[in-house]
Amino acid sequence: MKLTVIPLALAVFSLGLSGTLFAASLEVDVRDINGSVLEDAAVYAESVTGASPPRPRAAEIEQKNRKFMPVMTVIQTGSEIAFPNNDTVRHHVYSFSPAKPFELKLYSGTPGSPVLFDKPGTVVIGCNIHDRMVAYIQVVNTPYFGKTNETGKVRINDLPAGKYRLKAWHPQLLSGAAMPELEVTIARQDVAVSIAMNPGTDSKPH
Repeated sequence: MKLTVIPLALAVFSLGLSGTLFAASLEVDVRDINGSVLEDAAVYAESVTGASPPRPRAAEIEQKNRKFMPVMTVIQTGSEIAFPNNDTVRHHVYSFSPAKPFELKLYSGTPGSPVLFDKPGTVVIGCNIHDRMVAYIQVVNTPYFGKTNETGKVRINDLPAGKYRLKAWHPQLLSGAAMPELEVTIARQDVAVSIAMNPGTDSKPH
């Protein structure tokens, strides 16, 4: 795997008053140490001052053109993911990850039931027939999350005022390495944060 975490390059500053009196937005910019953007990084904010409300939401990871789409999915613990096969061939989806080991044996179309992800952690999925197919699921204990776009940015909206532990994960994060982490305070102003990571090689299903 793949991404060695270096000391974070962090810049926190006000963007202006939020449109909601007791909530604000958090904008996160994720780049490597050379300043290049990192797309598909999972970013999430865990409340330090109180429990976050459970908001499980259904998600979907499609199989098409012998690829998983999207390659990165972020969900809250307790959410379900459907795995429709819209490809011209059958696939055998699996995960050996401790957070959610499962297996969807060779199939076409949509399996009868979605898969429940009931533990936080990183889940790497693959296809037992097509070794190059890989995707990532980050299961988090908070409803405040997102993933970076092609510009390396993500905006997490409607965070209630309070203190949060901001974390980021990328598929290239070195196995066993600590995730970047930063404590931020949300009040009545939007906040922007920059995170720098040192990328390596891609991870594989395990």
